[in-house]
Amino acid sequence: MTLPKFRKATASKRMFRGGRSGRWFGIFFLLGFQLATFTVQAADIMVAAAASLTNAFTDIGKAYEKATPGTRVLFNFAASGQLLQQISRGAPVDVFASADQETMDRAEKQRLILGSSRVNFAANKLLVVVPGDSKLDITQIQDLADPQIQRIALGTPETVPAGRYAKAALEKASLWQELTPKFIFTQSVRQSLDYVFRGEVDAGFVYATDAAVSPVKVRKAFEVALKSAIVYPIGAVKGFGNQNRALEFIAFVQSEAGQAILAKYGFLKP
Repeated sequence: MTLPKFRKATASKRMFRGGRSGRWFGIFFLLGFQLATFTVQAADIMVAAAASLTNAFTDIGKAYEKATPGTRVLFNFAASGQLLQQISRGAPVDVFASADQETMDRAEKQRLILGSSRVNFAANKLLVVVPGDSKLDITQIQDLADPQIQRIALGTPETVPAGRYAKAALEKASLWQELTPKFIFTQSVRQSLDYVFRGEVDAGFVYATDAAVSPVKVRKAFEVALKSAIVYPIGAVKGFGNQNRALEFIAFVQSEAGQAILAKYGFLKP
């Protein structure tokens, strides 16, 4: 039997009765429903990727969508450490691509990714670059101690792999402490690049692929010698019910088409 209108209204109010706890239950129920609906409608796959992958992965996403009609890919580009923090706090991510092994090791240790899905898919080099119109002549890491160089951009080592690579190289050269007053710490390698080509710093540590994005506005000073190669791993994130699609995307990144796009942007084979 259909309820009279006044009884429907009473039933609706009853959901939110019971004081403050009842009201909060109703609010969280509605918000949860709306969020779930948005997630389903917004994308078929969410990829969290290191900032240095922005250009290459944007193109890979488009190519993957074309190869799998009806599929949509959304990206969150940021420092690898920041992305790991978001995933560990429950961010709805299906695929995680890091700019270093250490961050992916932590993800695996926290059981956030499917271990069997982890694979290396690209490699990179670390450079020191200067603004395109800079008159500075620096050819080695020791030259960063020159008094003419007053500001150096590098990613925060705790969260930005490029910053961690830079710190290791500077410590090996016994320059970390000496140069610390010059450092302008950034939230991602792309921010470091941005500071350099705007001339807000005298030099910066960035990946070779980032320098290639702005060949006119930045100039390569030298390649930084590292103890170990810069290799990018990728893996499927657990717990969001899209594991098969995540594995398909990872396979596409490894495919001939995906590798061609990475090579176009200067990434090397792992």
